[in-house]
Amino acid sequence: MANAVDVGEDEKERAPRSQTLVRGLEILDAVADQPRTIAEIAAMTGLTYSTVHRIVSVLLERRFLKAENPREFSLGPRLIELGFAAYSRTDLVRVARPRLEHLARETRDTVHLAQLDGWEVAYLDKLRGARPVEVSSRIGGRKPVISTGVGKALILDESEAALSRLYQRDHHLLPGDMTEADWLKLMATYRAGGYSYDLGEDEPSIRCVAAPIRDATGRIIAAISVSSTLEYMSPERMRDLVPEVQRVARAISAELGARPR
Repeated sequence: MANAVDVGEDEKERAPRSQTLVRGLEILDAVADQPRTIAEIAAMTGLTYSTVHRIVSVLLERRFLKAENPREFSLGPRLIELGFAAYSRTDLVRVARPRLEHLARETRDTVHLAQLDGWEVAYLDKLRGARPVEVSSRIGGRKPVISTGVGKALILDESEAALSRLYQRDHHLLPGDMTEADWLKLMATYRAGGYSYDLGEDEPSIRCVAAPIRDATGRIIAAISVSSTLEYMSPERMRDLVPEVQRVARAISAELGARPR
């Protein structure tokens, strides 16, 4: 009985700490995209003003937050330090980076490296091109699989049943006239060709060409893409980019132990 009491007391002691940690993470999420005031953070998180003020003070002290001005707070340098530490330890990013840099120089377009996280795309790397184009993605950011080029490349090996479930879940993100049959036919075309496109599903003005990266088992573990605006991405240029993007994806795959397909 003594042990049971001890465990219960220990759990009671840990609970408030765990709750504080969760609240701290919610506050960091609230300021991830832009600086916010304590009142704005409280409204977004549902926490009281005093609770947010107390936790923000600790996060400032630990450098997880920084004060942009006397009223607004944003992500701090400690998060950047931790992010770069994790970034530098990612073998996939380290292996792919030189080839992605070359691809960005050669195409003059934005290049992405991404992995699958559930039914979302998680961006591992982004290299800006030389053109005056802004693509709304960021390292660590996420976007829906169904509406991105890298997303489609990541699911080229999925079964038709899985693709059908994805369509049922997220078809509202596709052009309004795209039926499930159209979607499955498009994915079959991409699967046969070993590439995929973003034809404006994510942003109407953006086009991209993507291809999968495979590991030593042949499994798709990541994807790369070249992205730009309609001005620089005609249908002809997209077709011309497919073999180059595939070549780079295969070269990265080979470094990861994949056999030629």
